[in-house]
Amino acid sequence: MEQWAISTIIAALVGTVGFFAGREMHRRRTREASASAEEVLASARLDAQRTLARAEEDARSLAEAYREREDASLEHRRLEVTHLEERMVQREATLEQRASNLAQREDMLLDKERTIGDRSTELESMREEARATLERVAGFDAKAAKEELLRKVEDEARRDAMVLVRDLEMRAREEAERRSRRILATTVQRLAAEVVSTTTVSVVPLPSDDMKGRIIGRDGRNIRAFEAVTGVNLIVDDTPEAVSVSTFDPVRREVARITLERLVEDGRIHPASIEEAHEKAKDEVEQSIRDAGEWAMLEIGLTRMHPELISLTGRLKYRTSYGQNVLEHLVESGHIAGMLASELGIDAAEAKRAAFLHDIGKAVSHEVGGSHALIGAEIARRFGEDPAIVHAIEAHHNEVEPRTLTAILVQAADAVSAARPGARREALESYVRRLERLEEMAGAFPGVERVFAMQAGREVRVVVDPGEIDDLGSTELARNIAKRLEEDLQYPGQIEVTVIREYRATDYAR
Repeated sequence: MEQWAISTIIAALVGTVGFFAGREMHRRRTREASASAEEVLASARLDAQRTLARAEEDARSLAEAYREREDASLEHRRLEVTHLEERMVQREATLEQRASNLAQREDMLLDKERTIGDRSTELESMREEARATLERVAGFDAKAAKEELLRKVEDEARRDAMVLVRDLEMRAREEAERRSRRILATTVQRLAAEVVSTTTVSVVPLPSDDMKGRIIGRDGRNIRAFEAVTGVNLIVDDTPEAVSVSTFDPVRREVARITLERLVEDGRIHPASIEEAHEKAKDEVEQSIRDAGEWAMLEIGLTRMHPELISLTGRLKYRTSYGQNVLEHLVESGHIAGMLASELGIDAAEAKRAAFLHDIGKAVSHEVGGSHALIGAEIARRFGEDPAIVHAIEAHHNEVEPRTLTAILVQAADAVSAARPGARREALESYVRRLERLEEMAGAFPGVERVFAMQAGREVRVVVDPGEIDDLGSTELARNIAKRLEEDLQYPGQIEVTVIREYRATDYAR
């Protein structure tokens, strides 16, 4: 116990001694650090003083150098100002000299102007005297002579212009005819189409005349029922073993013809059988219309067409124009337009499609009022055809001015298909009326003696009075007649106008 207490006291004494020793060491280190900091601060103050002294010395040097440069610059500018003042003095002297020279020249010019004015007055008086003398000698005044000279110059210029126009027209016409004949000849040579003439009268043959009585029925019951169901007129006349079906609608006429043929073949004719045969014939004709439209598309090589357009083109199988089947005309026009487009290097598919659809309005033109070209364009627009196709359809008879090459090709293809030999028939009265109209229009021009319409109206020959119209006037007359025909007539193809001028001198020996 006593040992433990002694050891504890010793440990406490050791700790106390250690504490005091550490505090003393800390104080000594603090004093040393303070002394070191004072030395560093003194050194820093000395360095700062030295740096400030150097900076002041450098600033004084720079200020001195800047002052020297400014002095040199001011001296240089003073010298330049002095030189400028000397040059300004020299220029003022030069300008004064030039002003003096200009004043002298102005005086000289004024003198010359006065002299020239006096001479001009003298010349004008001499000119007036000479003009009066010439007018007195010639017998007419200067105004009349000027008018006569101008008239002669105008006549010569007009004559030269007419000669130039004639030569240009001849060369242009020869080149255009050569190219167009080559293109059309190539196209027609590649086209191999039959000439088909379809009549508008449907005649149904009968096995015997006794069948006419059965068709009429008791008190006309059967024929009234037939006309009521089919919507046509049935003509039973003295024609042996035949009856005729008459209506303005070709599709309805075809349905009635097939109905009557089936009734005649079956032999049982009464109102119920008429209705049954009519329904079957209607389905058959509708199928025939769709088949005809699809055949035409296949023949022309077209795809992706609205079903209603296909049906409308098929209806044209039973429509004719001047004896030419309209559907075959469309197929033929499509082939011609495609070949013309290929020859000209443009899109043949678009030309084919436009030519194939250009008469689509004829399928409904008897049901809707208006031009078949505008009706067809509206139908094509309604069923989503391209605007270029629609424009070609509406412009193929010039109801709308053609604005694209496709529209012009459709016009050409339509004219070629309609104008080829045997394609169309024309009534004698309208044929004669058209020729008389051609001769009347050409004969209305002054100087024309006789007019002959030839080549079925494709050529007009005009005989003129050689005393009234000269050679150049003949060229101008032919152009005016052709322009008049283009403006007032509608015709397929072209009309050649030939002006004939013959001068004969006759004398008698006695």
